[in-house]
Amino acid sequence: MSVRKLKPITPAQRFTIVNGFDAITKSKPEKSLLAPKKRTGGRNNSGKMTVKNIGGGHKKRYRIIDFKRDKFNIEAEVISIEYDPNRTAFIALLKYTDGEKRYIIAQNGLHVGQKLISGKDVSPELGNSLPLSAIPLGTIISCIELTPSKGASIARSAGTFAQLMARDGKYASVKLPSGETRLILVNCMATIGTISNSDNQLLVYGKAGRSRWLGRRPRTRPVAMNPVDHPMGGGEGRASGGHPRSKNGIPAKGFKTRSKNKISNRLIVERRKK
Repeated sequence: MSVRKLKPITPAQRFTIVNGFDAITKSKPEKSLLAPKKRTGGRNNSGKMTVKNIGGGHKKRYRIIDFKRDKFNIEAEVISIEYDPNRTAFIALLKYTDGEKRYIIAQNGLHVGQKLISGKDVSPELGNSLPLSAIPLGTIISCIELTPSKGASIARSAGTFAQLMARDGKYASVKLPSGETRLILVNCMATIGTISNSDNQLLVYGKAGRSRWLGRRPRTRPVAMNPVDHPMGGGEGRASGGHPRSKNGIPAKGFKTRSKNKISNRLIVERRKK
């Protein structure tokens, strides 16, 4: 994986850093695994804007990803590594020995022709998916389930990973990408390895239009608004806006909003570091 600086033939390109896409092996997606993706523009079913600053952007089609990895003990071969416009990570197209094709989130280091398998008694090698009970302690993992058989929900974006720290009874202790250490049931599945496209954090868009292609509209600073629109709006001249807070009046900058009675509080061993 690599990034490229563009030769500045326009002013915006002087600072643009783009992905080299070295790992990508195929440009057209598998048609049978595509689904339509409707754009909302931030509006709900009655047409009211409920999410700001989104709309427009390039048309996308959703790639159906196998987050469950539930074809146990059936070997699959990596056919291609592909770009996915719906996420920061790359995706890998697998073809199983029974003929079925599925997309998975690609791990860093996956290559075409590699054989993958998921199950309880498989070897803990790159790209294989196992329950936490069968993974050696200290292993770097990703695509982790929080609820058994529900599908991966943790460590799925580009360059992220978690680490299996300990096991005790029916729970395993996992250090998450945020720095938080949490207990997860040992029969939850996880995949060996780090997520691909770790260079994603090095990209520089270089111009406003690049954000618009991604469907991100301009964000208005709260201090530039009127009092009717935001708690930080209004005032004579260039007012500071007072204490930083959201549009709903909830303070920003470290104000805790998590419920004290949340059931999963007992599963969090150590909070993330600031």
